[in-house]
Amino acid sequence: MKPFVLFLLLTSFICSAQLKSGIWRGVLFLNPNERTELPFNFEIKTVKGKYQLIIHNAQERIVVNETILKKDSFNFKMPVFDTEFKTKIIGDSILTGVWINHTKKENKTIAFTAKYGNSMRFLYVPGKPDKLYEGKWEVTFSPGSADSSKAIGLFKHKNESAYVDGTFLTETGDYRYLEGMIHNGMMYLSCFDGSHAFLFVAENNGEDINKADFYSGSTWHESWMGKRNDSFKLQNPESLTYLKDSTKKINFSFYNIKDQKISLDDAKFKDKVVIIQVMGSWCPNCMDESAYLSEVYKKYNKKGLEIIALAYERTADKERAKTNLTRLTKRFDIGYDILLTGFTGKEKASESLPFLNKVMAFPTTIILDKQHKVKTVYTGFSGPATGKAYEDYTQKTEELISELLSRK
Repeated sequence: MKPFVLFLLLTSFICSAQLKSGIWRGVLFLNPNERTELPFNFEIKTVKGKYQLIIHNAQERIVVNETILKKDSFNFKMPVFDTEFKTKIIGDSILTGVWINHTKKENKTIAFTAKYGNSMRFLYVPGKPDKLYEGKWEVTFSPGSADSSKAIGLFKHKNESAYVDGTFLTETGDYRYLEGMIHNGMMYLSCFDGSHAFLFVAENNGEDINKADFYSGSTWHESWMGKRNDSFKLQNPESLTYLKDSTKKINFSFYNIKDQKISLDDAKFKDKVVIIQVMGSWCPNCMDESAYLSEVYKKYNKKGLEIIALAYERTADKERAKTNLTRLTKRFDIGYDILLTGFTGKEKASESLPFLNKVMAFPTTIILDKQHKVKTVYTGFSGPATGKAYEDYTQKTEELISELLSRK
């Protein structure tokens, strides 16, 4: 490197504001008028002369390394998802700015601030570890309304304390890693992963969760309630989406991110077991499934497995869609083809895959045998935050793959 160029780089770094390394507490102001604040923690450290963030959600750690420091501005782009933070540095221990979600057409900006040195997620005095919320709950979202839906709530105290981790399983996916605490009998949980911006507040009357709120971003709010029920089950995810006519062969043809036309009839897929992943780069459950399927592909590809992802992006800009999918591919070292369908939303996905009765969730996963007959269609995905549900799903899936590969 030439001395003058090196001098400019060093001068730029020296003249820029600095940030303290260590734990920070960030807050998204979902509704400033109602003081609805979504907190989360992250760590800042320096790696090879560049700032890196690590966002904490329960057991999850999200490494953010697309950061730009320029004078008093510190901007960072979330991995996988098309969202970013634009902030100003005050001193060396405060950030203030906005979080921008580029996948939204409206209300895409939420105010944000962060302060160094506070490892508490919610600024409340911890309550007694009385396990008011411990265990499995039958949950109803929007009770009594036309949009009412069921879920399973799973909550667990950390090390016999008032601090709680949890998630919700639904028939279209899970709510990933939620983290929070109990205070005065109330449970507070939050999650921020770059796409999800979730806040849950619940009140327990000593037996049931009789009053609770769920906030998602700055535009969604609904009530929910729950009762303990260890035997409660959701509908079978393999019964929700199915072939209209099981006697007909399925097919499709789209271009991949390298502009190559890919069809299920291609020689590459002949006499191969094939997994079709209906997904989008904007979808957190799809991110979890992509991480899993990437490892499945490495494990079974040489034995005769192929995977095709059909991407339904939230942008009509082809190049932006390709950029988002390329970032996803690099993040999880995905070796299988991801095809750009050019369609968005569940209705368009259903139109583009007319052999299915409907697409009701991203992801939806179709497994074909060597003759490309559909063996199962699985709606949604229970990710690693769901614990046993994830373990059960992965075990069952790989048993099916192994069985199909063993057939002639």
